Amino acid sequence: SEDERMMAPVFYIAPKLFRTAAIYGVIVLVPLYFAEVVWSAHGQAGITHPELLYGFVGAALCFQAVYWQIARHPLSYKPMMLLGVFAKLSFGVPVVWLYLAGRVGAVTLTFGLIDLVFALLFFRCWRITPG
Repeated sequence: SEDERMMAPVFYIAPKLFRTAAIYGVIVLVPLYFAEVVWSAHGQAGITHPELLYGFVGAALCFQAVYWQIARHPLSYKPMMLLGVFAKLSFGVPVVWLYLAGRVGAVTLTFGLIDLVFALLFFRCWRITPG
C-alpha cells in the first residue's frame, strides 16, 4: 500500500543510520580518553585544560546512547533527530572553520566532514519521518 511504501524509509533507513552513527561515535570517541597520554608521549603540546577534552568525550559518548534510542524507535523519537542534527553540526561546522583558519589539520577536517554528512542524513530522516 501507499502508506507502507511511505513508512519504509523510517523502518529501514533510519534505524540503520542512527545505529551506524552510534557505533561509529563510540569507536571514534573512546580512544580520545587515552589521547592526552599519547599526545604527551609523542612530544606534542600538552592539553592545558584536560577537563574540556574529557567533558567533550563524555558528553559526546552520552549522545551515542541517544542515537541508539532513535534507532530503536524512530517514530517515537522523531524530535530527538533534530538534536542529533545540532550535535553533529556543533562539531562539523567549527572544524571546517578551524581548518580554513589553519588551526586544525586534514585528519580533524575529515572527522568534521563525516559529522556534517551525518547531520544532513539525520535531517533527511527527520523530514521523511511522519508525525
